[in-house]
Amino acid sequence: MSVAEKYMDRCMELASNALGNVAPNPMVGCIIVNDGKIIGEGFHQRFGEAHAEVNAISSVIEKHGEAILEKSELYVSLEPCTHYGKTPPCTDLIIKHKIPGVTIGCTDTFSEVNGAGIKKLRQAGVKVTSGILENECRELNKRFFTFHEKKRPYIILKWAQSMDGFIAPKNQTDENRWISNAFSRKLTHKWRSEEQAILVGANTVAIDNPHLTVRDWNGRNPVRIVVDDADNLPEESHVLDHAAATLVMNNSKKMTRKNIEWIPLDLTGRPVESILYELYNRKIQSIIVEGGAMTLANFIGQNCWDEARIFHAAKFIGHGVSAPHIDYSKKIHEENLADDKLITLRNN
Repeated sequence: MSVAEKYMDRCMELASNALGNVAPNPMVGCIIVNDGKIIGEGFHQRFGEAHAEVNAISSVIEKHGEAILEKSELYVSLEPCTHYGKTPPCTDLIIKHKIPGVTIGCTDTFSEVNGAGIKKLRQAGVKVTSGILENECRELNKRFFTFHEKKRPYIILKWAQSMDGFIAPKNQTDENRWISNAFSRKLTHKWRSEEQAILVGANTVAIDNPHLTVRDWNGRNPVRIVVDDADNLPEESHVLDHAAATLVMNNSKKMTRKNIEWIPLDLTGRPVESILYELYNRKIQSIIVEGGAMTLANFIGQNCWDEARIFHAAKFIGHGVSAPHIDYSKKIHEENLADDKLITLRNN
């Protein structure tokens, strides 16, 4: 690994601290180097707050004064912005402080940037190098890039299944409802905190009555989405308890009750397309789909998924709801979580 790659790796490490907190913005990390030493660091911590470059530059000024920036180089994992959003353009700040060199991980393909940041810096006389650990930097912001390039959220499918291929027993009780172990369930709550939304079908709500929150993890609740194609979501459902913002996709009802919104959509034919179009318009960049079997099968059947995270539990059920069929040749990772096995697939 080259020196530039090591610095960029540090930028990505910083950026990853913001997972789940900056969407719909990307995660960005930035460092400033002087005479072979890192003298400042920063990352975009929360949506609406200062960008990575601002935080890094501020940390240098606070410790070393402003003049040293004219003899330093800035490394950033994503192309600096040129437009006014919640904050001013980072390119203007870099130019203002006469930072002579900028090294960038990957180009920002968002239409309001998309090379404009690099162009503006070069026109101001800044030496710009780009494409350092480019693939890794794009992977870091896979949600952001999928949203802007494919015009839909990044989609993660998740379920747990028994050794004999069932995701739920035929006769479910409080004692047999859990297939995966406690550690896997806590990990699932961590995942929920990292995505903007969580989606299930109304049958799952009727049978399991889930909360779809992060009760077992310290983090932000995702937006809860329920696909109610039969328009019969039980009023006593936990998803209607106002604990988190909730969208009920249904065929006819349009109303709002505090932080719950009923959205009429065409859920016949290819419902996934209608749902994803609505979520794109609402700027939801990522969803984790947790069930049930029919909902998961719809996403798989329409090839609308990016990752699948499947817990294989060390137990037999005998009879029940069959697990979705998915192509395991797309496996990219496998690990043991106590007596569960977690398999991750990627749909390239």
